[in-house]
Amino acid sequence: MQRLTIAPEQLTPPHIHLTTAQHHYLCRVLRLRVGDRFIAMDGGGHWWLAALTEAPLQAVVLEAMHAHNELPRPVILLIAMPKGGGMDDLLPQVTELGVAEIVPVVSDRTLLKPSPQKVERWQRIVREAAEQSERQHIPIVHPPQPLMDALKRWRGEASPMSDATDCLPPTSPASCYICTERGVSRHLLGVLLTQHSATPAAPIVIATGPEGGWTEAEVAGAIALGFQPVTLGRRILRAVTAPVVALSLVTAVLEQD
Repeated sequence: MQRLTIAPEQLTPPHIHLTTAQHHYLCRVLRLRVGDRFIAMDGGGHWWLAALTEAPLQAVVLEAMHAHNELPRPVILLIAMPKGGGMDDLLPQVTELGVAEIVPVVSDRTLLKPSPQKVERWQRIVREAAEQSERQHIPIVHPPQPLMDALKRWRGEASPMSDATDCLPPTSPASCYICTERGVSRHLLGVLLTQHSATPAAPIVIATGPEGGWTEAEVAGAIALGFQPVTLGRRILRAVTAPVVALSLVTAVLEQD
């Protein structure tokens, strides 16, 4: 069944007030007719079974729906933005895997300088991927920020945007990791298997690097702030591959039961 994300203010039970673009999508693109059903979601965890009505730009709620497809722990990815269209490629994948928030960061070796329009596009890509993968929550894409600012902001605490997700209050300790491609760090999988049982509900924050990797100063700075260095394996992964691999490992551990 087709899914459509609506803003909370569009719902005045039992009616859903559709925008012109949403009505065009349902009726012209999907070719739904009066009485046809679809799923409306607000991106904050609520789903409704709805049907198109004869009234213009309007649908009616038939019943509330309940689903539990989110990860048991919120995962926040700090991603050193890859060059070119790399972000466009990886955003749908990490959304499908269950990320709660995406923080594009600018590192010493970051080349991309996105415009505000690019960030709006990223949020739209994430919204569409959330609809396709039956997510209850639409991940938040934060504005790009310097690496050290992001590390400090998410250091050892829940997300500042916890009111929009299932994150814990800001005082809750988080498990913070920075992925490195060199050295003798433990594998992320082994660390997660060891630490997950000790902090079964705390947020997980993972930072992945740019083309060329983090500088030594960046890794040292992250460690000083409480981030644990981890590896994703013996091979060198591309900047667009590392976030997907890291989140895949997290998902496997959190959903193994």
